[in-house]
Amino acid sequence: MPVYQLIKEIAFPPVEEAEPDGLLAIGGDLSPERVLYALTLGIFPWFNENDPICWWSPDPRFVIFPEKAKISRSLKNDSKKFISKINYDFDSVIKNCSNIYREGQNGTWITKDIINCYSQLHNYGYAYSFESYYNNTLAGGLYGILLGKIFIGESMFHSKTNASKTAFLSLIEFCKEHDIKVIDCQFHTSHLESLGGEYISRKEYLEYLCKFVESPFKNI
Repeated sequence: MPVYQLIKEIAFPPVEEAEPDGLLAIGGDLSPERVLYALTLGIFPWFNENDPICWWSPDPRFVIFPEKAKISRSLKNDSKKFISKINYDFDSVIKNCSNIYREGQNGTWITKDIINCYSQLHNYGYAYSFESYYNNTLAGGLYGILLGKIFIGESMFHSKTNASKTAFLSLIEFCKEHDIKVIDCQFHTSHLESLGGEYISRKEYLEYLCKFVESPFKNI
């Protein structure tokens, strides 16, 4: 199948046209409006630094259902040494995520344009950060987009053991409290699998989006 080249108009090809690895299109821009619209369609940006913007919609999709998350007793005990906060320092979380080393990846996909976009989405009320503090210092966290009853996780970091997992625990508690149905992890990692991640079909994920996400543009 072809990989589509996006134009200035905010529009995307059908996700069924994606390559087997999930690559759907390249180009366009990282305006908050385009990224938010893409997420409602089950599409997300992900690319290496200095490469063209790439848009993905993999099949199957890797997700975590909050009620099925795997939280060990040792993690629950260890999390008590951290202070958990939500949206206290979004800027520091996303900047820390952009600086972490990822095996097999040159540079970072969390570029200045990504940071600017998601920081604006945070100001609009869509991007959330979940943070862990140790001795009043940010020790770990994660960020993502909340659309209706779907949370789309983007990245996480830690500078102290179990700090990012404690932030994940905070996310799970938030999801259960607010009846969030699915945490979208986008791609598989062994770390996310250990926390309860599983595959569902793209079709099933799109059904969740259709059922639980309303138009997100009222605040932009």
